[in-house]
Formats: sequence, structure tokens, C-alpha cells
Amino acid sequence: MTKRGFTLSLDEYMTRTEMKRYRFKRRKLVTGKGVFPTTGFTLVEVVITLTITGFICLIIFGAFRLGLSAWERGESVRDEYQEARIVSQLITQQIKSTVPFKIKPQQAEGDYLAFEGDARSLKFVSSLSMRGKQPEGLVYAKYEFKEEGSEGGRLILYEEKALNKDFFAEEPNEERAVSLLEGVSSVRFEYFREEDLLNNQQEEWVEEWKAKDEKRLPKAFKMTIIRKNQKGKEEPPITILASVPAFRFEEVRPMPGRRVPRISTTRY
Repeated sequence: MTKRGFTLSLDEYMTRTEMKRYRFKRRKLVTGKGVFPTTGFTLVEVVITLTITGFICLIIFGAFRLGLSAWERGESVRDEYQEARIVSQLITQQIKSTVPFKIKPQQAEGDYLAFEGDARSLKFVSSLSMRGKQPEGLVYAKYEFKEEGSEGGRLILYEEKALNKDFFAEEPNEERAVSLLEGVSSVRFEYFREEDLLNNQQEEWVEEWKAKDEKRLPKAFKMTIIRKNQKGKEEPPITILASVPAFRFEEVRPMPGRRVPRISTTRY
């Protein structure tokens, strides 16, 4: 083969032709202008992509964890309110079932009604038992708030059968104590005194009631409970308000053939 006056053999011509093709393909690969580009990601691009992906995963995981925490907190609050609602209903029913039980002590000091309470405790006789599934007759019940450090105190219930003559003067058995509510910051008992013009008394809520001195039962009862949440902060107070229908009834005496309580003829 002849080119510009030079005579090339077939082998030399093929060798030069292949070299030109190789250089042409290499130039396309380097410049990226070829028909089939084979360019890839650089190290910087890979690092940036992984960083963005990590941030996205972190945000998704945080949102999922926040939602799970909110759900668990909501379930805990719901259980606490459900527990408080059930306890408040039981307390209301037992208070409404108060019996004007009249105690005749062994000492010659006169009979008195079995109802006594202050701002932190209350004891009385009721016809409804919280512990027994079946009616057990009259029961001696005592509510008491006990403090137990920074985590809050407990609202405790003591219940015994009103059998012994001196049961009201004795301390209840600690083994029969039932914890109604835990994590309680404070409990306040109040008693409604009806207006008495003869004794110059106005209707009001008082924090102490001794039926031995008052000669009667309170017209209503109120309990204010303040609990602490998991963070140690006080929640809105829970108020239990119950009337005492027995204040209109005559007393029940602890003796055979006692009278059934009947409504007094006095109007209020």
C-alpha cells in the first residue's frame, strides 16, 4: 500500500490503523463524549450521599421514637386516670353507705356516733365493704394518707368487721391495709357542716369532724387528691364529692333487736 510516496506493507498498515482506533477510543473514555460513557461517582460524591442518607435515617428514627414515647406516655396517663376513676367511685359508694352506728363504750362517758375525721384521715362504719365480694354486714373503715418520701405517699384503706365493742377506739390491723392510690402528693378530707341557727353555726366545709362532739353526721364529704406524674410534677387535683344520706337517719345501736334506720321527720 502506497501513501504519499511511501510504500507500506499490509502488516504495517494494519498496525497503524489499530493504533489510531485505540487512541480514538481512549480519547472518548477520558473526555466522556463517547457513545457509551463509563464515568462513575467520585469519593467525595459517595461521602456526601452517605452523609445525607444517614441524616434522613436519623430523622426517621427520631420521629418514630418520639411517637412511640408519646404513645407509651398516653397509655400510662390513661391507666392512672382509669385507676383514679375506679377508686373514686368505690370511695363514693362506701361513703354514701355510711351507717349512723352508735357506740356504747365500756366507760361511763355516754354513747356517741362512730364517725371521726380530720384533714388526713377518716374512720366510720359502713354497710358496704370494698374488699368483700359478698355482703358482710357492717364494716369499720378507715382512710389514711401516709407520706413516703420524695416519690409521694399512699392513700390506704383499713377494713374490719364492726364486731368488737371498742373497735372504734383501737388502731386497725396493719396487715389488713390496702393501698388504693400510690404516688400521691397530698390528700385533704373535708366535711360539710349544715347551717344550725340554734347553735349559731353557718354552713361551711371544715377539716375536722367528731360526731362525738357534733352529735350528728356531716351532710357531705369531700376528698381532694393531688398526684405526681412520672417526672415528679404535680397533676391537676382529683376531687371526690359524696353526700352522706345517713345524716337524716336515726342511729343504729350495737345490741340485739336493734332498730332498722328510718328517716327522721325533720326537714332539711
